[in-house]
Amino acid sequence: MFGIAVASSSIAVGNRCPWARAGAGVVATQHRTDIRCGPLGLELLSQGFSAIEVVNLLVAGSEHPDLRQFSVVDRDGRTAFFNGPKIESIATAHQGDACVSVGNFLANERVTAKMVSGYEKSWSASFAARLLDALDAGVAAGGETQPAMAAALLIVDRHAWPLVDLRVDFVANPATGLRALWGAYEPLVDRFVTQVLRPAELKPLINSPLQV
Repeated sequence: MFGIAVASSSIAVGNRCPWARAGAGVVATQHRTDIRCGPLGLELLSQGFSAIEVVNLLVAGSEHPDLRQFSVVDRDGRTAFFNGPKIESIATAHQGDACVSVGNFLANERVTAKMVSGYEKSWSASFAARLLDALDAGVAAGGETQPAMAAALLIVDRHAWPLVDLRVDFVANPATGLRALWGAYEPLVDRFVTQVLRPAELKPLINSPLQV
């Protein structure tokens, strides 16, 4: 699996920053976000370019690289990032074991390191919960200087569609809301895969508003 958990003071962060493709990897585009770089980065990963090669190509092709942030994990778990030198806020990045965290407008320089530590030290059984643990660690370390108002969780597995694509927008404490949303969604993850591949196997969800 590949995935990204993100929170931001900017609304609709899930629409702009996290990008993932099964069998290829993940790309995060941040700070004065250039949405075009998400699909481009995934296409480069799908062609076999490494994480550092993708980051370098995104930077080289950007009209305003000094104001951009990119981070990538490739299919082999290699990571890379770029912090534009003209980003005026605290903007840091840290790499771990097949993981990378990047942030801007941060309250302090420890936030992204704490996120990596939160992910690597997580005792959670699921990949999604480990990503959320990383996000919580970043919030606990100070998060952004401005109040967060959006959060998202994107995970891909073995199929062409996202396994998880959850978003919380324009609410207080969005990371907390995102974890609650995952708690409601988690029991249905396998069901949504089955309904694509083997729909005849599904049984009705009795008295549930979640039936699809």
